[in-house]
Amino acid sequence: MSSLRRICVFCGSSMGFSPAYAEAAAELGKLLAQRGIGLVYGGASVGTMGVVADSALAAGGEVIGVIPEALSSVEIAHAGLTELHVVADMHQRKAKMAALSDGFLTLPGGAGTLEELFEVWTWAQLGLHSKPIGLVDVGGYYGPLVSFADHMVTEGFLGAGYRDLLLVDSDASALLDRFADYSPPTPAKWD
Repeated sequence: MSSLRRICVFCGSSMGFSPAYAEAAAELGKLLAQRGIGLVYGGASVGTMGVVADSALAAGGEVIGVIPEALSSVEIAHAGLTELHVVADMHQRKAKMAALSDGFLTLPGGAGTLEELFEVWTWAQLGLHSKPIGLVDVGGYYGPLVSFADHMVTEGFLGAGYRDLLLVDSDASALLDRFADYSPPTPAKWD
């Protein structure tokens, strides 16, 4: 059993065009449950959010959703979760998901998924948390983002130590192994 109690997964309210995205979400949900790690996510029953939740639940896992009141009908709040927290807004959603989690994994998704990722990555850079952050790079989906992060380092807008806060692998199991042994890098402040 892992020392990680719960992992927050950022993912989409859409499925994307490739079946590989839903397959990766289903695999991750099952993997978390098999490892005894609870899933914290955006609380919806649609898109890859619904897939990861359904898969974790089917495998006997704990699933905690956090959804803003305004989105609970738009994203169709999942009715079968271990716990569903309905919060006032997106800021409370992200704060609640972060407070409940020991780390963050990001599956392919759109602008909202990236916004959630960038916020926890920025929080780590500012020293507001020391939890691991990983990208599940399904089919090279995050290749351009990883290249851009490296470009930010090359251009002097992101310190290499802060770039290293973002763990990337196509294999979610390998990322969870890295999370279990994670020690945050200690970059110089404003490196």
